[in-house]
Amino acid sequence: MKMKAVVMYKPRDLRIEQVDVPKIKDDEALIKIMAVGVCGSDIPRINEFGAYISPIIPGHEFAGEIVELGKDVEGFKTGDRVTVPPLIPCYQCKYCKLGVYSLCEKYSYYGSRCNGAFAQYIAVTKKNLLKVAANISYECAATTDPLANAMHGLLQAKFKKGDTVCVYGVGTIGLYMVQAAKALGASKVAAVDVGEEKLKVALKCGADQVFNGMDKDVAKQVCDYFGGGADVVADITGAPIAQLNAILSAAKLGRVVIIGISHKGLQLTEQAVDKIMRGQITVIGSWNSFSDPFPGWEWTEGLRLMEQGKIDSEAVISHRLKLEEAPAMFEQLHKGGVFFNKIMFLPWE
Repeated sequence: MKMKAVVMYKPRDLRIEQVDVPKIKDDEALIKIMAVGVCGSDIPRINEFGAYISPIIPGHEFAGEIVELGKDVEGFKTGDRVTVPPLIPCYQCKYCKLGVYSLCEKYSYYGSRCNGAFAQYIAVTKKNLLKVAANISYECAATTDPLANAMHGLLQAKFKKGDTVCVYGVGTIGLYMVQAAKALGASKVAAVDVGEEKLKVALKCGADQVFNGMDKDVAKQVCDYFGGGADVVADITGAPIAQLNAILSAAKLGRVVIIGISHKGLQLTEQAVDKIMRGQITVIGSWNSFSDPFPGWEWTEGLRLMEQGKIDSEAVISHRLKLEEAPAMFEQLHKGGVFFNKIMFLPWE
């Protein structure tokens, strides 16, 4: 049996092809993919760097329906609605044994190390299946991954109810961090971005105040707004200037969490080093979205907040496209000038 898929042969070489539907192993389920999103990491992977294997079907943010089960898969049935944490840990390395699956040293990953979800079907191991409540649409469920990334950042920053939060960069993960922080009891949340359209969406998602990152004194504005800085500051841009401003925006005893992927160096100013030292500020990294028990609180709590209506996933989805439109969309992203948050492909449209 054949299915439609987007296959990447090399950077900027995406092809719509008919390929074989995956055959499942005993510990796998076959998922009919109903929605798959474009992650921020997909853009440089597809347009610049390539993946770990080639050719490959990209895509790792998805949801769908179980249509076939291997004989060793228990607790699920055909027709179940699921989303899928894309990391496949080895469960054997030092970090897996510590329950820090995000740091697994021998992992696989749907869409970058094995075939992913820019297709109509995918075979998924039973440990990577999460049931989705009936009141969560497939499109919203497909955004659980970026929500879990935001939740992981809050976990790394030791966020607690009543904290103030400032988010630098309000793409999908940033918008979800705004929403998750509010849902979990933040007293005030601010957002910083260089795009006015994105700041408007951040306000819609519950930000109490927004700031334009192009302002030279943006860190001072943030500090003034919070009366000395925010308890938790997250940089999701990966831009060195935003990382620096995030540190300068933190309150004493604040926690700065670095989430955005950066391929550039960061040079701390004298003022930033002084603030870290004298304010006893913690700067911590946040990688991926997984904790113990796998896939972690980030995923299960994120889905619970969605089910309760405390997360507005519709607000973060900017595009709904057919799979056939993927090559043209990524070409537009390469050229730039396109406003987007979460781009969603619907494989059966």
